[in-house]
Amino acid sequence: MILEVLNEQLKKVLDKLNYQAEEIKIIKSNRPDLCDYQYDGIFKLASVYHQSPIEIGIKIEEELKKIDNFNNYFDKVEFVKPGFLNINISNKLINDILIYMNNNEKLGLKQPEKKETYFLDYGGPNIAKPLHVGHMRSAIVGESVKRIIDYMGHKTISDVHLGDFGLQIGQVIYGIIKYNKNINEIDLDFLDKIYPEISLLSKQDEQIKEQCANITKDLQDGNDTYIKYWKKICEISGNDIKRIYKYLDVNFDLWYGESDAYKYILEVEKIIESQNLFEISQNAKIIDIKEKTDTKELPPLIFQKSNKAYLYGTTDIATIYQRMNDYNPDHILYFADARQSLHFTQVFRACKKSNISKNVNLEFLGFGTVNGLDGKPYKTRSGDAPKLDDLFNEVKEIFISKKESNKEMLNSDIDKIVNAILKFADLQNNREKDYIFDIAKFSEVVGKTGPYILYTYLRINKMVLNENVENISQNIYNNYDRELRKKMIEFDLSLNNAFKEKAPSIIAEYIYDLCVLLNTFYQNNHINGLNNDLNKTDWIYILKLSTKVLKEMFNLLMIDVPTKM
Repeated sequence: MILEVLNEQLKKVLDKLNYQAEEIKIIKSNRPDLCDYQYDGIFKLASVYHQSPIEIGIKIEEELKKIDNFNNYFDKVEFVKPGFLNINISNKLINDILIYMNNNEKLGLKQPEKKETYFLDYGGPNIAKPLHVGHMRSAIVGESVKRIIDYMGHKTISDVHLGDFGLQIGQVIYGIIKYNKNINEIDLDFLDKIYPEISLLSKQDEQIKEQCANITKDLQDGNDTYIKYWKKICEISGNDIKRIYKYLDVNFDLWYGESDAYKYILEVEKIIESQNLFEISQNAKIIDIKEKTDTKELPPLIFQKSNKAYLYGTTDIATIYQRMNDYNPDHILYFADARQSLHFTQVFRACKKSNISKNVNLEFLGFGTVNGLDGKPYKTRSGDAPKLDDLFNEVKEIFISKKESNKEMLNSDIDKIVNAILKFADLQNNREKDYIFDIAKFSEVVGKTGPYILYTYLRINKMVLNENVENISQNIYNNYDRELRKKMIEFDLSLNNAFKEKAPSIIAEYIYDLCVLLNTFYQNNHINGLNNDLNKTDWIYILKLSTKVLKEMFNLLMIDVPTKM
């Protein structure tokens, strides 16, 4: 909102001076001690029109000062050599935008001219394997990005895309046969034990590995006995996965699995065959995905192995084909470990070459690993990645131990705080980077943590909850007040950047900065002792709006507010 207003006023002046800029882009100043916003497009105008940037800058400054109602928008505009326009906005503009935000749905966020459809693939757990800390990032990063896209006014469709037809199923079925288990004896405890056991045996014994692969192939070909086992495994494991995602408030529109793509494989195979894209290498069908601009050698995608079995690449191509036929999205976004980048490059290029992905933007949004204090992927003392259930309990125990009164909190409130600890710890980091997961640090009520932002919200909300204020004056009373209000009117800048970059960390940064400013404001402005009723009313209005902004932003990070802390 603020940038749109400023850009509009600047465009009028540039048009009057007969300067046509390709893009008018005022930016937030990185020197807030000098100005609020800045325009540095003067250098480009000087190059285009073969004039001195100083001459152009002085003209722009002079014309801006002549506009109607200058004081409604600006406190000060100043050209600074060699080619910058420094802008300080007026108190009236700040307050007008705050009133507009408070009186409009979604805080007055501008809706898109064209509503696009985004298909999001995140979660991606394998059936029969317990969810561990590594699964958390895909789930909460994907869910957060989905909520951001929804909030921006676009349509989203989300799919968990379960790994339910791969080698791990063959290994579990091998274990069922090995121990002669009746189908009714298969439960979650059995699955938790049998998969790691047979997985280890497969690594140690080539014959067992081959038997598991053959079982997987027979399952994919429709073996009746294996299908019955498979359905039971999917039911038990799927229900447990849903339980954990429910705890994290991660929701999917579709619960499709890899198996759902199998019925499309033959259609996809015919399409690729008709374009002569298949090559045969060691009796396997492959697709060469190299491009002339590649700076390194990329291996081909294996579409079908020599034993006629299909791989993840095949089912991923078939899944894209299915999604295009059923939903015709404008974008398909994949959230997975950054180390799968090559796999998705192969899949996307194969789809592009065969025109399966025609008119859709395919995007892989890789993320880094969750690391322990040693900088290596987060492990338990036994050397395994901790199950998410165990991680939840560990975080809960650490938070409760922080102070005696935490033991008396409602379980529902503790669960909300545990979620905030985990989610804010993760989402505040650049999605593409690895990060150190320090439970003790992230559980503190001070610092850049989930408890800190929740505590800030609860403290401010308690103060203004029962107050009813409908409007504000044009006054701003001190610098603590002004900085808080400026941050609030920039909420849409944060949101637009988070949408553009598919980066929840931008939202998390905004929330934290706003909370810091709120606490600074609170410590330096004592509302309860004020004798000036207008001042008190204005500040209550601002604080109530700040809790509204925080609540909206919390929802984008799947953070719920407890009743107390």
